[in-house]
Amino acid sequence: MQEVKLIKGNEAVALGAIRSGCDGYFGYPITPQSEVLETLMELRPWETTGMVVLQAESEVASINMVYGGAACGKRVMTSSSSPGISLMAEGISYLAGAELPCLIVNVQRGGPGLGTIQPSQADYFQAVKGCGHGDYNMIVLAPASVQEMYDFVFDGFDLAFKYRVPVMMLSDGIIGQMMEKVVMSRSRARWTAEEIKQMSDSWATVGKPQTRARNICSSLELDSQIMEQRNLALQARYEEIKKNEVRFEEIEIDDAEYVIVAFGSSARIASEAVSLARAEGLKVGLLRPITLWPFPSARIAELAGQAKGFLVAELNAGQMVEDIRLAVDGRVPVIHFGRMGGMIYSPDEILKALKEQSNG
Repeated sequence: MQEVKLIKGNEAVALGAIRSGCDGYFGYPITPQSEVLETLMELRPWETTGMVVLQAESEVASINMVYGGAACGKRVMTSSSSPGISLMAEGISYLAGAELPCLIVNVQRGGPGLGTIQPSQADYFQAVKGCGHGDYNMIVLAPASVQEMYDFVFDGFDLAFKYRVPVMMLSDGIIGQMMEKVVMSRSRARWTAEEIKQMSDSWATVGKPQTRARNICSSLELDSQIMEQRNLALQARYEEIKKNEVRFEEIEIDDAEYVIVAFGSSARIASEAVSLARAEGLKVGLLRPITLWPFPSARIAELAGQAKGFLVAELNAGQMVEDIRLAVDGRVPVIHFGRMGGMIYSPDEILKALKEQSNG
């Protein structure tokens, strides 16, 4: 019999962390994601699974604790919200440079600055363009339900260790705070703790056996030729990820003359806009990117040969729309529809914007 719970998105992340075999969570409270840490403290997993749960003194401390745990080959994670992720940016770049796997959850709030505690999707650039300095990428998963907030913890750790990269779950205050039924169908990650140990023995700082040299986890290399080779190896890995890990969902796409592209909570609203459009006889479909990086550029380019136009719905001033325009390459119109500052659009507003585009 399946276990079913009615829980918040943030609570789902905490339960997913425990059940996926997470070894350590290091975080700091910030609205609207504080329930992740609070739920973990309430459930006290250190008494059952041995999982370490620690409220650090800051977001900077949190991400560096993640670095330390990841360097030991452990499944470790953190969570925060927009300005907190900004404070972690340097550490995330260090993790990428040292090729360390981890999971980072961002439950977005409106900005810029401290902004508002209300939901936003304005961290798209921050997530997909490299959250910090240097030439690197993270795998970015965009959940659109509380169920996916749970499932993507498992997926995040699996992908992080498969490719030795940081993975970000890019959620927002809507999905983090809403309550939905979650089926706890997944009770363990892809790899056991022993399998993780075997996978990470060649690079993790777990003590030096006589069979190999010391493992050193660092993003620093002062020899430019060696550093270039490191970068080239990372770029090759990113190309492999782009080849193998693009994920998206399509709704009513087969005969669509107009395509709405939206991720996360916006995709939920946009799916209702598609239903309203279809009820009026308009051939409208929805493409929901599940991986924001790697991005489904090839599929969008393919749809540009079918559609008369694209509407990109996102709760920001226009960020993902740039990647849609690059993929479409000027073949059909691409317009952006968004709201900011914590304001949320309705399905009717999306449909109205789409009609204005089609009439234009």
